[in-house]
Amino acid sequence: MLWPNPSDRVCELIRQIAESQLPVPDEVADQLWRASQRETRQREYVEDPVLSEADRRLNKANMTHWLVSNLQEPGRRVTPAKGSEMLIFARDLVLRGMDVNELGSWRAAQRVGWGLWVEQCFAATTDRDELRELLEVSANSLTTYIDDSIAAVGTYVDEVREEMGLGAQAQRHTTVQLLLQGARISRGRAEEQLGYPLAGHHVAAILWVDSPADVHELERAAEYVMRACRATRRLTLPPSTSALWLWVPVHEAPPTAAVLHVLEKAPNVRVTLGRPGADLPGFRQSHLDAAAAQRLLARIGSPRQVVRYEDVHLVDLLTADLSQAEHFVAGTLGNLATADPVLQLTVRTYVAEGYSISNTADRLFAHRNTIDRRLAKARTMLPRPLDHDPTSIAVALMLVELRQDLRPGC
Repeated sequence: MLWPNPSDRVCELIRQIAESQLPVPDEVADQLWRASQRETRQREYVEDPVLSEADRRLNKANMTHWLVSNLQEPGRRVTPAKGSEMLIFARDLVLRGMDVNELGSWRAAQRVGWGLWVEQCFAATTDRDELRELLEVSANSLTTYIDDSIAAVGTYVDEVREEMGLGAQAQRHTTVQLLLQGARISRGRAEEQLGYPLAGHHVAAILWVDSPADVHELERAAEYVMRACRATRRLTLPPSTSALWLWVPVHEAPPTAAVLHVLEKAPNVRVTLGRPGADLPGFRQSHLDAAAAQRLLARIGSPRQVVRYEDVHLVDLLTADLSQAEHFVAGTLGNLATADPVLQLTVRTYVAEGYSISNTADRLFAHRNTIDRRLAKARTMLPRPLDHDPTSIAVALMLVELRQDLRPGC
C-alpha cells in the first residue's frame, strides 16, 4: 500500500515525542503489561510467573521498537520487532499449546500506549492542523504496527511448530497437560508416552531463570536437582523457553540446603519443589504445589533461589491478600518485623526447635548465651509474649525472610 508522507513539521514533532519517551521507563512498561494481563484470555500468562515476565519484556520491547523506529523515520510504517522477545513469545505459545489468535491483550496494551502518546501530542503543539495530522499519522503507524506484529507472531509460531515437529516431545506435552488437568487417561498409556513410571511416589520441581541469557543453565540444573533428590531418573519438560518442569520418583523433597549446594554450579537457576505425593494424584498435586510456591515468590517479590512448598504453604495462604498479610505481619511481630535479620532468624529457629535454646544454638552455630541475649532483645520488640502464638510468629517471620535476599536458616 502507498504510505502517506507526513509534513516536515509533523516529522519533527514525532521525533521530539519519541525521543522524550526513550528509554521506556519501567512504570510505563508496567502499565502496558498490566493492561495486557487484564485482557488476556490465556490465564497461563497471568498465573505462570515466567510467562508473565516474558509478556512484560515483550510489551516493553515492542514499545521501544516503535519509538526508536519513529525517531529514525517518523510516521513511517514500522516493521515488527524480530528480536529475541518476539521469538521467545512465539516459542512459549507453541510449548504450552496456547491460542495464537489472542487479540485482547495486544489491543489492551495498544490502548495504553496510545493514551500516553496522545498526552504528549497535545503537549507538543497547540496548532489544530498540526495536531490533527500528528494524531492521524501516529494512529496509522501504531495500529498498523500492532496488526503487523500479531501477524508476525503467527508466522513465527508456524516456524517453531515446523522446527519442533509433531513427534514424541509434543505428545509428551499433551500427556502431561492431560494429567495435570485431572483428565481420565490410562496409566499404562501415559507411562509409555512419558517414559516415566507414574506408580509410586513423586516430587515435582519447577526450574526457571529470570533472564533468557541464562537458559543454558537449566538442563544442567535439572540434573543437579535430580541428584540432590537421590534419584537416578527424571521426567523433564520445557513449559516455556525459560523454564523446566521436573518430576523424580522419590518419597521426599530434599532439604533446601542440599539443593542450594548443587546449584552452586548453576547460580542463576531458581527452583521450587512440591510436597511428595503418590501415584497419579501425587504426580499432579506435587506439581501444583511447586507452581504455587513459584507464584508466591513472584507475588511477594522474593529473590529466594530455592523454596519447598511444605515450608511455605501457610505463607502462601496468608499472602492471597497482600494487604491483609502486611497487617498480619505488623500486628504479629511489631518492631521485630524490621529488626536485624539475624535476630529474626534466631526467633524462628527457636520456635522451630521447640523452644530449645541448646538446639537453637547448635543449629545456628552460636553460643547459648548469645541465643539468650538475642531472644531477650526480641521479646522486647514483640507486641505479645513469644509463647502466646508461636505458629503465627513463625509464619510472619518466614514471610519477612522470603522477602529478604537471605539463605534459609531452617
